[in-house]
Amino acid sequence: MTGAARRRDGHVTQERMLEEAMAAIAENGLASLTMSALAERLGTSGGHILYYFGSKDLLLLAALRWSEAALAEERRALLARRITAERKLDLFLRLYLPRGPRDPRWTLWIELWARTPGNTALRDAQAELDAGWQEDLEALLTAGAARRRFAPLDVGARASELLALLDGLSTRVVLGEETGRDPRPALEAARSAARALIPACSPTDEGN
Repeated sequence: MTGAARRRDGHVTQERMLEEAMAAIAENGLASLTMSALAERLGTSGGHILYYFGSKDLLLLAALRWSEAALAEERRALLARRITAERKLDLFLRLYLPRGPRDPRWTLWIELWARTPGNTALRDAQAELDAGWQEDLEALLTAGAARRRFAPLDVGARASELLALLDGLSTRVVLGEETGRDPRPALEAARSAARALIPACSPTDEGN
């Protein structure tokens, strides 16, 4: 137990709780994450965690929001980079896909999807987080088409289609349906789908 994780009075910061929850999910899966197990891992009490989050569901949602906020920062940095649109799109695919079957963010997403039909708060959170990815992908494609890197396209429709495909590929990785622990087959499939949905600008397009 490090000093950064716990103060002498046993207080643990909310961010530290979220960090440790994500680490526990990556190591042992979501089913093994209980409030008491997380409290023991942090060297605090279950009541202290409940004070901040109220329930396990709210803790998981907060952990997902925290993880997605970090990725939103990475997306903003990616969009600002001075590289080709094709390279940006490839890096966007890498950022979206899970890093392997134990990716904690994607484990939480699958859990969230299963619970959203009967939970308005979770459904609203899903829509909010999805919108961030959609908006940034649309911005990337719009800029690429404007620079004649991509052929003219319906940006909103193609972004939605590509994200839906990425969701399916990501689910297969997390459920262990891709080869071993290697996410590369999913990345290659994502690249193939991106080429089909978002073709490069042709000489004819450039002349228009």
